[in-house]
Amino acid sequence: MPADFLDAALHVAQRAADAAAAVIMARYAAQDFSVTTKEDSSPVTEADREAEQVIKQVLREAFPGHAFLGEEFGREGESRYLWLIDPIDGTKSFVRGYPMFSTQIALMVDGELVLGVSDASAYGERAWAVRGGGAFLRRQQGSCVALKVSAAAEFAPATAVSTGNLKSMAGDPSRWNALAGLIGRVGRIRGYGDFLHYHLLARGAIDLVIESDLNILDIAALVVIVREAGGVFTDLDGGPIGLQTRDALAGPASLHAQALRLFSR
Repeated sequence: MPADFLDAALHVAQRAADAAAAVIMARYAAQDFSVTTKEDSSPVTEADREAEQVIKQVLREAFPGHAFLGEEFGREGESRYLWLIDPIDGTKSFVRGYPMFSTQIALMVDGELVLGVSDASAYGERAWAVRGGGAFLRRQQGSCVALKVSAAAEFAPATAVSTGNLKSMAGDPSRWNALAGLIGRVGRIRGYGDFLHYHLLARGAIDLVIESDLNILDIAALVVIVREAGGVFTDLDGGPIGLQTRDALAGPASLHAQALRLFSR
């Protein structure tokens, strides 16, 4: 993948994230939206739909032949270039008025994730990466910093783990028992969830993320960011991340390998 293409695509994706943030933050600040419930019982608002359309408009103007897979409007077009879009990942947080939501934009080329932008405007930071180019984070009014996962190499009292949704794991006795065993070996376990625990992982503030019950749009951009920060990101069986991914395990290589031995079937 030519570096100049990825640099250009990243620039466009950043502009798309800016456009989405303008829509989302205006609605969020005014609490100006109605809420409906989708078939999967998750909420959706006008801000979700408007932001997805704005993102696609920016991307489509730059890349008219590319395809899209969005949270609100599904798949549009067929191409080896597929943009994955979750306009508001964390709509429940958005609706309830606390800032744990983000916009996720990723690019997949020939089935491989190569670019990610994770914008958490209400929280005050944005992370991004392209394959082979490193990962970076900028806080509001702050400078851009390079991201690097921690050097943690084993489970110990200093190890910090974060979990996301674990509903499916709770129904799997072997994995649930593996999680219980892991908890007993680390010093800190929290459920930061959504974008935040991956941002923390990528900058070395925590050491491992474990999740079940997700979809690719939740994590596609974050996969690129964590990998470019030096981490390993797979499903719980060690398989590659793809459109059908439903769970995740991410961390520095050594910890990831040790956790994988616990969780993989």
